[in-house]
Amino acid sequence: MGVPVSQMWTVASYVLRQKLRGIERYPLVLMLEPLFRCNLACAGCGKIQHPNSVLKRNLAAEECFQAVEECGAPMVSIPGGEPLLHPEIHKIVEGLVERKKYIYLCTNAILLEEHLDRFTPSKYLTFSVHLDGLQDEHDRAVCRDGIYEVAVRAIRKALKKGFRVTTNTTLFNDADPETCQRFFDTLMELGVEGMMVSPGYPYEKAPDQEHFLHRNETLRLFGKLLDRPKKSWRFNQSPLFLEFLRGRFDLECTPWGNPTYNLFGWQKPCYLLQEGYCGSFKELMETTDWNSYGRCSGNPKCTDCMVHSGYEPTAVAQTFGSLKGFLRTVKVTLFGFGASGTIADESATELRGPSPEAESTLVQIQESLPSMDDSGNTGMADSVNKSEVELLTRP
Repeated sequence: MGVPVSQMWTVASYVLRQKLRGIERYPLVLMLEPLFRCNLACAGCGKIQHPNSVLKRNLAAEECFQAVEECGAPMVSIPGGEPLLHPEIHKIVEGLVERKKYIYLCTNAILLEEHLDRFTPSKYLTFSVHLDGLQDEHDRAVCRDGIYEVAVRAIRKALKKGFRVTTNTTLFNDADPETCQRFFDTLMELGVEGMMVSPGYPYEKAPDQEHFLHRNETLRLFGKLLDRPKKSWRFNQSPLFLEFLRGRFDLECTPWGNPTYNLFGWQKPCYLLQEGYCGSFKELMETTDWNSYGRCSGNPKCTDCMVHSGYEPTAVAQTFGSLKGFLRTVKVTLFGFGASGTIADESATELRGPSPEAESTLVQIQESLPSMDDSGNTGMADSVNKSEVELLTRP
């Protein structure tokens, strides 16, 4: 998996603490949108369809810091728009690094080369470069020729300077599995830390409404795409989410897992739907009718959604909150994906929460949490391995 051990441990210990305290709803990643302005107009994007008066606005750095403190999530994703257009983006990143938040700065990389000298490499900072395929596929997706070459050049330069770099890929119904697999090979050859893939969500305001994936199409695409993947591929995602995309593990949406803060406040209910805003994170969590969202709710807007922002938090919670999820994660991590072809037999009703056995295991892992220095590495690998071995060998 393409995630540093220190980051995995930070997230794991955070999730375990919430579970052991009996906290049902907690954020995993804050989606911090400091602006909507962008230097591209992608056909499948509905985030830039705002009037010029809105596109000219930015969140101040202090507003960003306040939202981060209010939310308390261990990770912060900074999408947009294009964050590198924000005049204070360097100050925002510096402040989040000081707060020891793991940051994914999402960028199309057009401005990345010229901005690199204004950032400092850190384990807390990752540039997440949006690439939707090889040159022809990506340039067509972003509706401008030459952007793929610009992004690849920026990736190479960022890696050379010692920055963490991942990629973020959105797939639509015209994606070809074999071409995507060659794309994965190319990204690994570039040397990126990991890849994130997700099916596109049908934004109502996106110019192109014809190429969004329906649920069954997503399962077929990812079933072929991830059938016997190469060992060299590194994904910046949990194994359970990838199993979910290929129909081998059932998950329900966690709409509060990746809350969004932007120019208008705290977006209800999630990053993908815009159904109003709240003035505080507490208000968002306490006044939103969460039962009205997710596939099981019957909400037609959620029927086909299998996007990472809703389901990755569920996958992480299942990994550390249920015995079934933990064992499946270990199995996939150690032995890889099995052959695809059939939808998983697991149902959402089987994934309601930790079993008594899982609760006992969580307590054992929590008691063994190592004390860590600022490098985040002290004793960590040994502790994780011992916990996994103990769980797998218990009668």
